[in-house]
Amino acid sequence: MDERPAEQNADGEVAWYALRTQHQHEKAAADSLTNKRFETFLPLYQTVRQWNDRKKRLSLPLFPGYLFIRAGLRRWRDVVTTPGIWGFVQIGNQAAVIPDDEIEVVRRIVNGPLQAEPHPFLKCGDWVRVKSGPLTDIQGILVSKKNQFRLVLSVEMLGKSVSVEVESTTVEPLPARRGGLGATQAAGSDSFPRARRMEIRDSSPLNAAVRGL
Repeated sequence: MDERPAEQNADGEVAWYALRTQHQHEKAAADSLTNKRFETFLPLYQTVRQWNDRKKRLSLPLFPGYLFIRAGLRRWRDVVTTPGIWGFVQIGNQAAVIPDDEIEVVRRIVNGPLQAEPHPFLKCGDWVRVKSGPLTDIQGILVSKKNQFRLVLSVEMLGKSVSVEVESTTVEPLPARRGGLGATQAAGSDSFPRARRMEIRDSSPLNAAVRGL
């Protein structure tokens, strides 16, 4: 278990934090924290798995090995002693605070009508903004998969990404941004001749590759 996080929000201020969990213990840990009267958020996605001669529909964690909790750090011990919890995601020796608007973006993804799924982690590429539909104003990297366009949202702190299917007509390219990371060309960007190669840098704890909400 992690030691006590640094005295960040030690005055009891409530904020969102990311927690690391044991493998396949995300749901049980979230239930245990809920029973301790914590507000938790475990993003799930639906998938179908083939087992022998049958198929089964499952709800799986969108970010395996992680869940989110809204709390004050005065109760840190109640958190880290919960079965299945390894500890807080930290920056240095401080528990990383997750901005409310970035949690809301993930909520909109998992609660919306579009199918979301985990995606190999991406740091940079051709960025677009959704201009219509349930994900309006969400920004991310446009890629293609099996002749479908998907918007990839990267969680920098967790080293995880999630993708959601979008219609090519509902997104528009964003102006180039400057930063310290080398640019890469996202697959599928040929459909957007005005899209530019760009570099990005983001120091926020949860870089969901999402801004503008």
